[in-house]
Amino acid sequence: MIPTGMDHTRASAAHPDRLGELAELLSGRRALALTGAGCSTESGIPDYRGPRADGQPRAPRTPIMFRDFVSSARARQRYWARSVRGWPALASAQPNQAHRALAALELAGGLVGVITQNVDGLHAAAGSRRVVELHGSLAQVRCLECAAPCDRAELQERLLAKNPGWLERAAAQAPDGDAELDGEAVADFAVEDCAACGGPLKPDVVFFGENVPARVVAAAWNLFDEAGALLVVGTSLAVFSGYRFVRRAAERRIPIAILNRGPTRGDGEATLRLDGLAGELLPRLAERWS
Repeated sequence: MIPTGMDHTRASAAHPDRLGELAELLSGRRALALTGAGCSTESGIPDYRGPRADGQPRAPRTPIMFRDFVSSARARQRYWARSVRGWPALASAQPNQAHRALAALELAGGLVGVITQNVDGLHAAAGSRRVVELHGSLAQVRCLECAAPCDRAELQERLLAKNPGWLERAAAQAPDGDAELDGEAVADFAVEDCAACGGPLKPDVVFFGENVPARVVAAAWNLFDEAGALLVVGTSLAVFSGYRFVRRAAERRIPIAILNRGPTRGDGEATLRLDGLAGELLPRLAERWS
């Protein structure tokens, strides 16, 4: 077994038994999984920064900012027009082998739980019991004025009633239930407001430029404090809300294993690094890590 206080070294996936090394690293420890969009790409949900299926870099994409959404009716119209078109694909997405492997590892006692940056709900759908959704869930919506909750699927029906034929519009799927639509199409979209007070509605997720709620951060740190290792899966760690857990693990000299396609912000802190698809690597790891 590799001792907890070992010096961190980086490793590539080229060695034929990297998974064996990872299983040895985690053996006898309960790990915390920190997951990102790369955990869900094999469920058909695009990510923001990872390489495309052909290995080429993904074109830069600017997501909607929190300040724009709350201050601009036009920005909200654009968001909901695209979201209505993209929602069916996200709502019908199913957990993949990576989600199921993490759920199995938690059930077997290898994981204390999952902190996810994803907003798709697939960890819970796969059977993971202790999940902190760092950036919220697209399945819920809240009013910006009265904070009344609303089910996203129910809102979809209301929006489609006001915008008949919207799902027939051609659109490319984008990350987080978004879809690409041209400006002329968006301009015709009718937005639905809060049924309780008439205020503007926002998905119950953390937008770029918005802070993660304090109660969610506290829940994440409580889960982190139970772990003896950190297993990072499918995230470049570009966003600090996720990267901070890697930094804290490094400060505490807790082993850090990273499974991702392409480089990450945390590679310098990693004890062990594997490059590959989460859905291929995690089930093989689960077979060895017991």
